[in-house]
Amino acid sequence: MTEGEKVADQVPDTRISPCIASGAERSRFEQFKADSNYLREPLATELKNSCNHFSNDAVQLLKFHGSYQQDNRENRKKGKDKDWQMMLRLRSPGGRIPPSLFIALDNLSNQLGNGTLRATTRQAFQMHGIRKESLKEVIGTIVRSMGSTLAACGDITRNVMAPAAPFEFGGYPAARKLAIEIADLLSPLNAETSYLELWADGDVQYRIKPSKNVQKNRTKQLEGNVFSGDLNEPLYGTTYMPRKFKCAVTVPGDNSVDLLTHDIGLVVFTTKKGKIKGCNVYVGGGMGRNHNNDETFARIAEPLGYVSAENILELMQSILALQRDYGDRKTRRHARMKYLLHDRGIKWFRNEIQTKYFFNPIYELEPEPTIKLENYLGWHKQSQNKWFVGIPLASGRLKGNAKKGIRNIVEKYQVDIRLTPNQDLLMCNIGTHQKVTIHNELDRLGLKSSKSPEDLSTNAIACPALPLCGLAITEAERSIPEVLNRIEAQLQRLSIKKTILIRMTGCPNGCARPYMAELALVGSGVNQYQLWLGGTPNLQRIAKPYLQKVSLDDLEDTLEPLLISWKNDSTKTSFGDHINNLGDQKVLELISRIS
Repeated sequence: MTEGEKVADQVPDTRISPCIASGAERSRFEQFKADSNYLREPLATELKNSCNHFSNDAVQLLKFHGSYQQDNRENRKKGKDKDWQMMLRLRSPGGRIPPSLFIALDNLSNQLGNGTLRATTRQAFQMHGIRKESLKEVIGTIVRSMGSTLAACGDITRNVMAPAAPFEFGGYPAARKLAIEIADLLSPLNAETSYLELWADGDVQYRIKPSKNVQKNRTKQLEGNVFSGDLNEPLYGTTYMPRKFKCAVTVPGDNSVDLLTHDIGLVVFTTKKGKIKGCNVYVGGGMGRNHNNDETFARIAEPLGYVSAENILELMQSILALQRDYGDRKTRRHARMKYLLHDRGIKWFRNEIQTKYFFNPIYELEPEPTIKLENYLGWHKQSQNKWFVGIPLASGRLKGNAKKGIRNIVEKYQVDIRLTPNQDLLMCNIGTHQKVTIHNELDRLGLKSSKSPEDLSTNAIACPALPLCGLAITEAERSIPEVLNRIEAQLQRLSIKKTILIRMTGCPNGCARPYMAELALVGSGVNQYQLWLGGTPNLQRIAKPYLQKVSLDDLEDTLEPLLISWKNDSTKTSFGDHINNLGDQKVLELISRIS
């Protein structure tokens, strides 16, 4: 008996298939999904009424269609109805936004939104400020512009990430192609039908048109334990996933996608001609957690092994099926795949995959080069005759003259947009003869395409938080510019000419992936933040919480002894490594000096 078999033998098989479980075995929300007629009702009915907002049940289905209902907290008045509006998120594998879609989004945001677009940390645009009565027009226009919002939210496979850089050499084209194939493979079949019924009047010409490779692997969704038992939704069944499910693809050495924070992360190995040989596979990452609940935590993915190219898609749907069947459907806070890995272990997971779902070899990992967080700001050669330029966006927000100017460039030169996981924007497919002209136009807009390596804002990210996010406890996007300016001034005063990877969120849910940062502020009260320290510049280690509540007013005093200690470190390590090397006790001693 192998070690994996021993582990599996010790753990009772408590699988509850979402397709065969009785109503009593499901939580209320799981039963609600099963009764929704593949994500149709009560959303379809409520779209037709005159109410200015959706009921809670419809809101839960709305997420699967790419939208969250929000209200502007700053407009709340006693005795008055809330300022209801919708946030809409796109499905854009690898972050690609073609010119026609960008122009449509710009028009929609100006006419039916709040005038802004926001690049998310999952490489998609969000729109804010859409009223309920305009939602069908907005989503329908996006669909007719060859975009989609299906599965951008909800208990389903979210937007599949890949390096945004449009390099036409090395493994980059293969990684982008694989991300698209995974997105198509893991797209819900019947939910796509209901999606087009609701938002595009059932026009089937906008259905996903998968590659032959995807079509071949989709047939395997009807086989063995991968089959959910439901012919209409063979991979997901009527209750879809226990919680959200996130995937990313990258090439060796490029960690622009924050690979270890996903349910599944793939590192693509290719031949010299760019053909995929296989992938290193990592499983069980995730950022979300809750304050004062030690049973919820951030976790980085761990290696499953290496899989040959011809078996990658089959493995992806096999892992999804395993999480579909074993993920916790009674306690939503314990439903992500990271908890399954934590509770059962990687040996059990590997054994379960290979004995019940996936019957092809899983090998030892292939060696990978030194890993780096790439941001792709500035000008880069895309191919022999093409260029792309990376433009930094503060917290991903595109508005005002910058938004208008970028729209004009996209419309005039028909350049593609690609969004990065760092919330920045790449303008791609720029011909050599257009480079100087576009560079000058960006200069006139005040859009600098490069930054000093010491600029803290280069890799800093923040979530939207207040006033629209219903989960936000305090500020993030609106506060991070001041926070970065203050810390930069402190570094200059201390004569420290090094940078720190900083992330900031308004709550503990982790949308800006704060737990991977060298220094993170995680909202824990009004103007109060947990202080997390010790991640790495290349996003390979989880940080730790050292203080539960730090007021922004006390930020410099709190950081001062740590920064001085770092400055005096003769090893020239990064800030996160310095914190890690100091050890918890020493860090706490330094912080306590300001109490």
